[in-house]
Amino acid sequence: MMIRRVALIGLGTMGPGIAARLARSGIAVAAFDTAPAATERAPAMIEMANGVLDALGVAAPEGGAASVRFAGSLADAVEGADLVLENVPEEAEIKTAVYAEIEPLLAPNAILATDTSGIPISKLQAGLADPARFAGMHWSNPPHIVPMIEVIGGEKTAPETVAALRDFIRDIGLLPVVVKKDVPGFVENRVLYALLREVVDLVERGVIEPEDIDTCVSWGIGYKLSVIGPMALLDMAGMDIYHSVSSFLNADLCTRADVAPLTQQQIEAGRLGLKTGGGIYDYTPETIATLHKQRAGKLVAIRRILEEKG
Repeated sequence: MMIRRVALIGLGTMGPGIAARLARSGIAVAAFDTAPAATERAPAMIEMANGVLDALGVAAPEGGAASVRFAGSLADAVEGADLVLENVPEEAEIKTAVYAEIEPLLAPNAILATDTSGIPISKLQAGLADPARFAGMHWSNPPHIVPMIEVIGGEKTAPETVAALRDFIRDIGLLPVVVKKDVPGFVENRVLYALLREVVDLVERGVIEPEDIDTCVSWGIGYKLSVIGPMALLDMAGMDIYHSVSSFLNADLCTRADVAPLTQQQIEAGRLGLKTGGGIYDYTPETIATLHKQRAGKLVAIRRILEEKG
């Protein structure tokens, strides 16, 4: 199927970036959020995302970039959409309640997708009348910069639905990755959270300071992984080396199944990170603005290098 019109439901952290990237590819976007504040913030966030897309050299098709329209209601947003992309808070109960409202409004062949970061697709599609047209479409933050998108089918998702999303992502110049089994967290976040579990454990055990673990990861494995994927890294290091090191190291890696006390302590202290001005580190409003600008610029520069031929 051809996807030319997308309804984006939810304009929180990810929504404006997704809207900007889709519109830049000529896809008409109708966006809706129940929170007026989110809708009010969205135009400025979309404008900033467009500036980053300009820096990346993401060109619009011959017909030009499409517009992002802010719908006045859920029904207004969904009407005529080929794809409805849900981007509401990461709670299954909230998402399924939204689906109950969306499904009667869907066009006969429209796809309903979720941008969940890791809730199993099979769980979310369980109450749908037509689960075959439901799938995961997990963007990575910031969505207008990171080109990789995971596509996940649930137990009742039709193969044609997965294929349509994969082809759509490829058609707009992004990189689809089809996750073959519907596991919690999919793939990107499973790998990320395995790393986060280990680094938090190392800090809690007093092995290293937060600043030094950031330097170690960013300029060590992170530097290499931006160019050489982990499976290719196995080949570069050598299977014999991996086997030898993992034979003693795996037994000492963190395997805790609960959440580390460090994070709970921070939450109880009201230190949630950038959003509260403090977490592992402290931030001023000026620092936060500078970080956003610097990080976007560096991500743009790295992506342009990675996309170079040869």
